[in-house]
Amino acid sequence: MARLLTHPTIDWKEDGTPVAREAGDVYFTAGDGLAETRAVFLQGCGLPEAWVGRDQFTVAETGFGTGLNFLALCELWQARRPAPAAWLHFVSFEGFPLTPADAMQALAAWPELSALAERLLADWPEPVRSVHHVVWADLGVTLTLHLGDIHDTLPASRFMADAWFLDGFSPAKNEEMWAADLYGLIAERSQPGTTIGTFTVAGAVRRGLAEAGFDVAKAPGHGRKRQRLEARLAQPPAPKPDIYGLRALPAPARKIAVLGAGIAGASAAHALTERGAEVTIFDPVGPASGASGNPLALLMPRLDAGDTVQARLLIDAYLAARRTYAGMIGAHETSVRQMPRDEAERTRFAKLLADPPLPLEDLEAISGGGLLHKRALVLEPARIIANLLESVPVRIGPVDVSLETGTVNGEAFDAIVLATAMETNRQLDRISLEGRLGQVDSVTGAAPVEADAMASGHYALALGDQRLWGATFEKIADDVPPQTSDAARETNAEALRELSPWWRRDAAAFPVSSRAAIRATTADRLPLIGAVPDHDAALETFAGLRKGRPADADAPLLAGIFMVNGFGARGFTWGPWAGRLLAAQCLGGPSPAEVPALEAVSPLRLILRGLKRGDI
Repeated sequence: MARLLTHPTIDWKEDGTPVAREAGDVYFTAGDGLAETRAVFLQGCGLPEAWVGRDQFTVAETGFGTGLNFLALCELWQARRPAPAAWLHFVSFEGFPLTPADAMQALAAWPELSALAERLLADWPEPVRSVHHVVWADLGVTLTLHLGDIHDTLPASRFMADAWFLDGFSPAKNEEMWAADLYGLIAERSQPGTTIGTFTVAGAVRRGLAEAGFDVAKAPGHGRKRQRLEARLAQPPAPKPDIYGLRALPAPARKIAVLGAGIAGASAAHALTERGAEVTIFDPVGPASGASGNPLALLMPRLDAGDTVQARLLIDAYLAARRTYAGMIGAHETSVRQMPRDEAERTRFAKLLADPPLPLEDLEAISGGGLLHKRALVLEPARIIANLLESVPVRIGPVDVSLETGTVNGEAFDAIVLATAMETNRQLDRISLEGRLGQVDSVTGAAPVEADAMASGHYALALGDQRLWGATFEKIADDVPPQTSDAARETNAEALRELSPWWRRDAAAFPVSSRAAIRATTADRLPLIGAVPDHDAALETFAGLRKGRPADADAPLLAGIFMVNGFGARGFTWGPWAGRLLAAQCLGGPSPAEVPALEAVSPLRLILRGLKRGDI
């Protein structure tokens, strides 16, 4: 199955109605689409009355299309937001995303939505099988858009809806969006009393909803449609056991301490603050002082040839990071030339290009069997972290944390986030992060250039009069401080000779400075993001795994304790994505990632894996 999604072919009727040629159906009725949305979906789900008195309200939708339903809902939320701190979450599923140009043409029919439409178009997703997550903090709105076949994406989603808009063209034209197996999944992701609005009264839809537990009733239709459906769920199915500890806190954690002011802590603090939390960062030295403090850094995708969970989450993380940094002072767009290191990598690159995970705007072939990563970024870490922490107080000095009482330096917090790299091995029992010593070398004073980059195992970066290259990634014992070495400098110099004569010339013309720092990583090279397990209780709860019995209980967790760690050499890639995941767990709302990805980075995975293997 191709990893890039297909844009639908749009035909335009004389009256401006957009028609999806593949489905043979219209996206909305020309001149009446907005009124239809308000009648069928907003009024059909009892909005805005249903969100009165609510701090958070989640609406889910099948079929994002032009985004008209989302924009109409946002307009209503602006006018009738129940409280200044309330949040509206919108989750939608789309298998054939429109091009931005087609979406713009379609939405131009409603000038009253123009400001919101422009904002949505600026955030329009790439046609990539992914989870696209947007936060409009000033409006108190999040958009979580699952792109791909709904039979794959809906089962992999994690959220609980208060209302549903079923809007996937007509059942006769688009049977897959109305298939019988989807109604049970909709019920599983619904709260008691969740409402559904839809334009269709097809018998198969009524029966499917009724069999899933919804009370279904016909209501007067809108315009030329005589009837529509409304439905309400009295009691959803029992939730499945949360063995990976993915659940959100019972109540949003409004006062949160983040320990560590590197890219992991800064990204977490930024995402939590964006969602309205009161966040304080604690760091013994100050922002960007450890592995995040190199003069330059590179943001480029790590692409796998296979369509695996790890391959997908790496793409999701890269796209989230690029969206987060875009426009920041200290982020410079460039194209990265990546040449294969050997024949095996040349073969892998060829497979990637045969089934590309990113569109041509981002990825293309270059001579010699290499890849050109377009729209990558050369970053100035100190400036990026300062941007992320712009609205976050940072306290520098000794940090005394008590995980048992939830206090930092004697002050109580609703939640504590550990972004403390290798120090986490001392803060938590039996967390075994591995240290990797990374050295980069750099010069200043070269002829000024725009951002430029090359990569092939190592990397070489240029920005202004700076040149930087590296980096090593050698094992280092937990208790050994980072130190630069001549051996690491020679390793980097040899890699630079392979990459580019131009960089080698500049490296020889100016005094070379070296910097070493320790990167925390894990045995499987995936980060640790989420709630921290109660290790001893988890061993007892899941002891049956040693004998091959399935896990069937909620994971025991340390109350209010979370971590973002193990980023290795990809801190600036993982950071923004990790922060968004953490915000959903600490503050509630839909997860901005699929369940397999959440499980792949959950700290609980280490315990579950160890028990299954008999290692613990």
